[in-house]
Amino acid sequence: MSRRQKIVITTLIVILVCMISYMLLLTVAEMPPYGHPDNPTNNEVMRRYIDKGVEESGGINLVTNIILDYRGYDTLLETTVLFTAVMAIMLVLGVSHDTEH
Repeated sequence: MSRRQKIVITTLIVILVCMISYMLLLTVAEMPPYGHPDNPTNNEVMRRYIDKGVEESGGINLVTNIILDYRGYDTLLETTVLFTAVMAIMLVLGVSHDTEH
């Protein structure tokens, strides 16, 4: 790889990192204040879980209803992402770069 190609790739990486950082900062700037009583998570979701949790899930324990019924797919997908990441790391670390055959 020539010196010019390395400079172009490095420049593109820096630009990409700057764009992602800018988008993340914009996202954080738009977030409501933590713990504020008017946040949607403090109003809509909590009310739904408390008011209709037993009716929709059929369980008596509110915490179990939330974890297993409302957040079940989320937990399953998080587990799948972690498993995939571990498998990718194991594959990368297990690859041997032998130049002699």
